[in-house]
Amino acid sequence: MDSGAIRRRLALAAAVLAASGALAFTAAGTAQAGAAGGCAGREVRTLPFRTGVTHVYKHHGYVCAVTVARRPGPVQTMSVSVQARGNRPVVDKGRYRHHAGPVTVHAGHRCVWIKGAVGRYSVSSGWILC
Repeated sequence: MDSGAIRRRLALAAAVLAASGALAFTAAGTAQAGAAGGCAGREVRTLPFRTGVTHVYKHHGYVCAVTVARRPGPVQTMSVSVQARGNRPVVDKGRYRHHAGPVTVHAGHRCVWIKGAVGRYSVSSGWILC
């Protein structure tokens, strides 16, 4: 083989390696974002109900929630709200295919009330994380 052919093969191998690394990095980031639904921190509660589940996360005094439909696909009314005690609730309500939220509030050390709904079924936590 001449030196030009060797250079072309090395360049092709480097390009394939770079593309596969970028693909692996993108796939890992997508999986993490999907699992957390866009919320930072660790999951502290799971609030299941008939048509969905609301995941609650906490990170450095912030509380975040996402409501995920059990059967994603068709557009349906979904909502999620987080209310820190003493404040008004922060709500995301609309017609979505997969999830509502994320909704984040700064709770500090205060209790929070989480609500989630998909279609006509819902969940309400009461005051938690006090």
